[in-house]
Amino acid sequence: MNPIVRHTNLTEFSTPENCFITEILNSGTFQNFSIAQTRVAAGTITELHTLRNTDEVYYILSGKGEMEIGGKVVGIANENDLVFIPRNTSQRIKNLEDKDLLFLCICSPRFEEKNYEQINDL
Repeated sequence: MNPIVRHTNLTEFSTPENCFITEILNSGTFQNFSIAQTRVAAGTITELHTLRNTDEVYYILSGKGEMEIGGKVVGIANENDLVFIPRNTSQRIKNLEDKDLLFLCICSPRFEEKNYEQINDL
């Protein structure tokens, strides 16, 4: 296998979570992790959710977001910050700026939709 993977056809799609995802790497070939680029529109907060049995790291590429983990606002994530989200822990992020918030999501093991669980916080 060639160690360099060139993407020529990445596609962004919207999610019910109130964000837009571009899958960079999510394949059964790489069970240990996945990488996606996430875009949250200005002023938007993502849906409260958890990833069962999946740790997640956000790497903020641009923008500023208020991060909630485990039911508590833990701080503001800025460009070049890393946010560690333990498996089975509630989470969401609020875009605090008037431009898109852009970050990488790295999941371990790789993201699988069956592990995503929306949390109703009414």
